[in-house]
Amino acid sequence: MSELHKFLFDGLPVRGALVRLTDAWTQVLQRRASNSNAIAYPPPVRDMLGEMTAAACLMQANIKFDGALVLQIFGHGPVKLAVVEVQSDLALRATASIGAEVAERATLSQMVNEGNLGRCAITLDPNTKFPGQQPYQGVVPLFDDQAQPIEKLSAVLEHYMLQSEQLDTTLVLAADASVAAGLLIQRLPMAGSGNLAGSMVSKENEDAIGLNEHYNRIAILASSLKREELLTLDVETILRRLFWEEKLTRFASVKGDPVPRFSCSCSRERVGRMIVGLGATEAESIIAERGEIEVACEFCSQQYRFDPVDAAQLFIDPLQRVASADDVQ
Repeated sequence: MSELHKFLFDGLPVRGALVRLTDAWTQVLQRRASNSNAIAYPPPVRDMLGEMTAAACLMQANIKFDGALVLQIFGHGPVKLAVVEVQSDLALRATASIGAEVAERATLSQMVNEGNLGRCAITLDPNTKFPGQQPYQGVVPLFDDQAQPIEKLSAVLEHYMLQSEQLDTTLVLAADASVAAGLLIQRLPMAGSGNLAGSMVSKENEDAIGLNEHYNRIAILASSLKREELLTLDVETILRRLFWEEKLTRFASVKGDPVPRFSCSCSRERVGRMIVGLGATEAESIIAERGEIEVACEFCSQQYRFDPVDAAQLFIDPLQRVASADDVQ
C-alpha cells in the first residue's frame, strides 16, 4: 500500500516527510496503458511524472490546506504539459500530454524546457472560496539564476519553496514503473507552520536562509540517499540509515488518517458541461462527422460517449426537460 510518514527532529528546527507510492502510482500508469487513444509514457516521461506525483503528495501533506494542490510543468518540447493534482485527503491523479517522440534518455530540459521556455506552477485551489477569491498560484522557470537549465525536478521545487516560503528545503525524488517516492527535509519557519501561499514570508525567515547548522547537517545526510535506495528500501530502513545519530519523533498513524490513493473526479455530468461549452453548432458538427461525441478523461481514461439524442438533451433548458418528461409520463 502507498504510505506517507511525517517526522520531526527532536529539539531542532527541522521537519521531514517520506512518501512511497506503490498502488496509487501503478494505477496512474495502468489507466494510461488502458487508453487506446494515447501512447504509454516513455520511461523519461514516466519517471518525471512519478517524481512530480511524489513531490505533490509531500507538499500537500506539509501544509494545512483544505483543497487541491496542483503541480504543473509546461513549456516547449515533446512533453506539452504534465499535471498532478492532490487533494487534502491525499487522493491523487496525474497525467502528461506528449506531442512528439521523446528520446530514450531525455532530460527534463529536453522534454519541456527547450529554449528555456519551461515553467513550473503550483496552484492551491481551496474547496471553499470567498466571493471573488481566486486560487493562489506561484510560477518559477526551469532555469537557474545564470539562465542554465535545471535538470532535476527536485532542484526546481527547492527553488520554488525558497521563493514562496523563504525556507530551506531539500527534496530527494525517484520513480520507475512500480514506485514513486520522495523525501522532504525542511527548516521550520520562525513562526507558525508556513504554507505554499507564502503567508509566513518574513524578514526573519529570509535572514535565516542557509544559516542553520542543524538543517544543513540533516540536509547533507538526506542528499546522500541514492535513487535505488529510495525506490527499493522500506521507510524504516531509509530513516535508520540516514538519521541513526539523530533523535526523531515520528507522527503515529491513527485510524482514519489519509493515505495516498488514486482517485479521479471526472463524471459524465462534467463532460456534459464541457460539451455545452463547445456550443451546439460544434457539437452537431462532431455528431455529423463521427456519429457520436466520445471523450476520454486524460487522468483516468474513462470513456464517455454521447449519441445524437444524448448530445441534443445537453442543450435543452432544464425546465424544458422537466416539461418533456411530464409529457412522456
